[in-house]
Amino acid sequence: MTPTPRERLHLETGWRFRRVAPDQVDRALDYVPWPELGEAQDGKDADARPEQVRHDAAETGLRPWIQPGANAFLRDPAQHAQRPDQQPPVAPDAADPALDDSDWQQVVVPHDWAIAGPFLVDGPHGGMGRLESWGVGWYRRELEIPVEDAGRSIHLDIDGAMSYTSVWLNGSLVGGWPYGYNSWRLDLTPHLVPGGRNLLAIRLDNPPRSARWYPGGGLYRNVWLVKTSPVAVAHWGTTITTPEVSAESAVVEIEVALENAGSDPVTVQVTTEIFKIPGSPAEHDAPAADGDPVEHGAPVGQRAPVERSAPVARTEPLTVAVGPGAAARTTASARIEAPSLWGPPPTQHPHRYLAVTTLRRGEEILDQVETPFGVRRIEFDADEGLLVNGEKIRIQGVNNHHDLGALGAAFHERAAERQLEILQEMGANALRTAHNPPAPELLDLTDRMGILVLDEVFDSWYARKTDLDFHLIFEDWHEADLRAMIRRDRHHPSVILWGIGNEVGEQYTDQEGALVARRLVEIAHEEDPSRLTTTAMNYAKPHMPLPAEVDVIGINYQGEGIRQEPVFEGTDRIRTPPQYGRFREAFPDTPIMGSETSSALSTRGTYLFPVADGQSNPARDGAGADHATCMVSAYELHAVDFGSTAEKVFASLEHYPFVAGEFVWTGFDYLGEPTPYYSARSSYTGIVDLAGFPKDRFWLYRAHWRPEVPTAHLLPHWTWPGREGEVTPVHVFTSGDEAELFVNGVSQGRRAMQPGQFRLRWDEVVYAPGEVRVQAYRDGAPWAEDVVRTAGAPARLALAADRDHIAADGRDLAFLTARVLDADGIEVPTAGHLLHFTVEGPGTLVATDNGDPTDLNAFPCPQRRAFSGKALAIVRGEASEGGAEGELRITVSAAGLESAQLRVALAAFEGTEGAGDIAG
Repeated sequence: MTPTPRERLHLETGWRFRRVAPDQVDRALDYVPWPELGEAQDGKDADARPEQVRHDAAETGLRPWIQPGANAFLRDPAQHAQRPDQQPPVAPDAADPALDDSDWQQVVVPHDWAIAGPFLVDGPHGGMGRLESWGVGWYRRELEIPVEDAGRSIHLDIDGAMSYTSVWLNGSLVGGWPYGYNSWRLDLTPHLVPGGRNLLAIRLDNPPRSARWYPGGGLYRNVWLVKTSPVAVAHWGTTITTPEVSAESAVVEIEVALENAGSDPVTVQVTTEIFKIPGSPAEHDAPAADGDPVEHGAPVGQRAPVERSAPVARTEPLTVAVGPGAAARTTASARIEAPSLWGPPPTQHPHRYLAVTTLRRGEEILDQVETPFGVRRIEFDADEGLLVNGEKIRIQGVNNHHDLGALGAAFHERAAERQLEILQEMGANALRTAHNPPAPELLDLTDRMGILVLDEVFDSWYARKTDLDFHLIFEDWHEADLRAMIRRDRHHPSVILWGIGNEVGEQYTDQEGALVARRLVEIAHEEDPSRLTTTAMNYAKPHMPLPAEVDVIGINYQGEGIRQEPVFEGTDRIRTPPQYGRFREAFPDTPIMGSETSSALSTRGTYLFPVADGQSNPARDGAGADHATCMVSAYELHAVDFGSTAEKVFASLEHYPFVAGEFVWTGFDYLGEPTPYYSARSSYTGIVDLAGFPKDRFWLYRAHWRPEVPTAHLLPHWTWPGREGEVTPVHVFTSGDEAELFVNGVSQGRRAMQPGQFRLRWDEVVYAPGEVRVQAYRDGAPWAEDVVRTAGAPARLALAADRDHIAADGRDLAFLTARVLDADGIEVPTAGHLLHFTVEGPGTLVATDNGDPTDLNAFPCPQRRAFSGKALAIVRGEASEGGAEGELRITVSAAGLESAQLRVALAAFEGTEGAGDIAG
């Protein structure tokens, strides 16, 4: 095949970075004039003047030069902003190509400027993760633009930058984008000097108190340089839909947007060929997709190539004339016979196709783009819930924030893949991108792994949640941001819903919220008529106008009923009774789902006494929580004041079978928002802790979500020196229907699961060192077994990795778990030894963690205390010439313990950078 003239270059290395001291920030460069904020407590607004800030923004700083970047996404030309003819009056030193930046820090992008710490021990910073993500930072690098590039169109694509970005090239302001979570493009062509020196400088300005969780800071997603001919497929210029899908055939409609940046009219032919992407076996032993499988957990970047010798379908060539400086569109269709459908495992397979769109002028190829997509039929039904390819699929989803634990906000494909693997093992089949557009590579993973996605755009509209959040620019940017997200993500088969907002303040209004929602839904339907919309409501009730504006009703916590907040001592009063039935009565023809459920609290491996009799209890000091240590009991019986335990949600969904399913808050612990202890760094609501270690709740969900898998899980651990003779309840999570418990060989009784029950409890067990064993049964036959034993004195360490080899590409990661064991190899669940990690060979220790939300030791530190017997080390291999093979030797040691060592191989890899453009 003739090589495409389109190049897509990953701007990963060569960057220099500098944070700007607060007293040196040039506020003339601001997009919005941040006010002087008063003191604030976590979760409460200060007496700032955000409304005045929004009013003043129109006349401030760089806004007149940045705002026109939204024009391409505004349907009404009357709303287009006009860029001033002259450059801004302020000429920042950091944008000057002559500046000597040799003393700036060298960094690799994606880069999170705050994740290395140190943590802020004092002050009201828990909500944003106790990491100083706010402030101004500059990134600089040179662009190599050979003289041969003269006459080409050259763009900068930024997948995400936190936040209020302005981009300067050769000293001139090119443009920018305020919202830190969206992807966007700038045309560098007018400012470049082919064959000369080209200096790119990027300024970011993260406001203080701009988020309710840890936002990260910097160029925290990938940055690309895209080179095309003047006549090319536009940015996100392919739109692929499958309006007719059956087992026999599928109709694929392909719309292509073209742009001509040249000075002459051009007539081109547009064709699209469709290829089958070789599949990979899905989780849970689902059969492999057609083609050569990729080993699950293979090194990042080692994906099976698409075989292009035999397209499964192609469109007829279309001829279109594109005038100078003009745009054009073509629409064509093709039919795939006996299509391989995309769907979630274990009953379906994530088959995918690749559309290769080619622009030709005669025999010359002007452009070529690749658009991965899937053939599937998504339907929401008020009675049945979600139907994928005609099969009812119960949504077993989680909410996840965008940080990757110790790696912070900087996106890393393998770290995200590891999270999704863990969630799939638990039985999750869906993800809500709470509360913002994700990295585009995350959706590549969900496509490949067969995970359903609720793609969400905003956490706030006009009404603020924090002083300096998105509400300041919602008026100017909501249309551009929503259209940009949809255009980027619409080809992903995993995306099943567009989320237009989360718990927005406009819920509390009479008509304002409904009007805003109506406008956002209109925009979403204009951009993508094939998908429905939703918004997550924690307050709006069935009689209010807001729920009527969305296609699918999303309810946060109201489905199970919300307790009075705060919960007073000795009470558990209901503020809001269960709402699923009431919404059903008001909207009998509208699908309903739990867009945010549970919000249970626990700290991995920490069991507090006495144990609550019931479930869904508020966490209080001495009743499921310990204020002195800031820990919440791992018996999994406690939740935030407005939330529920998993079991209460399970029972509610069984009672209301028309509900499409749930998205749990949250899959993983995340940085920031550490309810109920804002002196901590990270949340308590995850089913999996920040380090990626499952909490006990993990097996509760697996037993319920994967009932076909034999599961039996005992809690608590059985190492309790000093509790001899005391009542120590034993609970079991099992997918069986009954179980018998044995303590030191003595039966404690056989108990059967009752309707509405999701755990078995032996609350009268008295602690005695030794062994606890459970034998679970199903339909009277042995089903699953679990054993816990009393550990002796800590004696040695053990080390295990998630994979035995990683790619020698400088990006791929190995996640290593260190465990403290006794002399017999039993894990010591109370161990808290200070562990020291070292790496020998061509690699680097990136970060360590232990899942303890109160641990304020900086993540890059090679020393980490074990927490509940475990700690995590994250290791990266160095890039080697040609991806040559090598080996890493990781050692973990601690005073008084036998050390452990593990070898991880560095595997050869084949790079694909610059091979073409994936239409985003």
